[in-house]
Amino acid sequence: MQTRITELFGIEHPIIQGGMHFVGLAELAAAVSNAGGLGIITGLTQGTPEKLAAEIKRCRGMTDKPFAVNITFLPTLTPPDYPGMFQAIIDGGVKIVETAGNNPAKYMPMLKEAGIKVIHKCTAVRHALKAQAIGCDAASVDGFECGGHPGEDDIPNFILLPRAADELTIPFVASGGMADGRSLVGALAMGAEGINMGTRFIATQEAPVHDNVKQAIVVASELDTRLVMRPLRNTERVLNNPAVERLLEKERTLGADLKFEDIIDEVAGVYPKVMIEGKHDEGAWSCGMVAGLIHDVPSVQVLIDRIMSEADTIINARLKDLYL
Repeated sequence: MQTRITELFGIEHPIIQGGMHFVGLAELAAAVSNAGGLGIITGLTQGTPEKLAAEIKRCRGMTDKPFAVNITFLPTLTPPDYPGMFQAIIDGGVKIVETAGNNPAKYMPMLKEAGIKVIHKCTAVRHALKAQAIGCDAASVDGFECGGHPGEDDIPNFILLPRAADELTIPFVASGGMADGRSLVGALAMGAEGINMGTRFIATQEAPVHDNVKQAIVVASELDTRLVMRPLRNTERVLNNPAVERLLEKERTLGADLKFEDIIDEVAGVYPKVMIEGKHDEGAWSCGMVAGLIHDVPSVQVLIDRIMSEADTIINARLKDLYL
């Protein structure tokens, strides 16, 4: 299948692995790229330019296919060394960057001069239009269903994707609720040029996370996620667990007086405990509503092949038969 996204990034299938904290390591990124998609290393998980450079080198040893690096701009008192991170990407020969969070305009000249293509994650059409205006090559449009940060507009993909198609001239992929061939065909029908999957890729054999996390996703339904940090306007969709229930109770009790410091035990520094140690009930971690569509832990190759086969059947059999 060829779309504007496969042509832009030089990949076989229009499937992108989302950048995920403590998940987007070389093992998963390489597996996705080797299977014909676009794998992504999560830059901030590495923490420093030196460690990111080493992870890029490690990924290069696992694949000769294109892969990307995600850099997320977070509001913080002690920001990471973003210039150093981008220099490590350039020096490592990576030609695709996924940006998320705040506007990446400050770094666009640096990236463009190095011949790097930029795809920016957006939760609203107005954000995607801004990304287009500053020179991003593509957008990842995230619907309300997505794990992680869905923004504050609460627009699901059945509305958001056609709206993006109406407004954008750059290609975009659909993110949030994507799991299978039905997701891909639906996204294409609404104007997207491919899909971005996060939660679905956590539940794969190559994902470098504890099996407890994968099984928690498999047994979860679409009813098992919660929205946290809404009072702080930093909304995150997470899988429900006892720590999340404590967090939500604090939000209900403190109301408008809630501060980040009040919930720090439930949200700060939890990813190593969850993803590495498998203590998945000890903090809030991102998970999409798509958990309700995830029932197994296949290899990345099996998953991507299955998605493309399902999409082919839908397009060339089921939909075609409707017109006979």
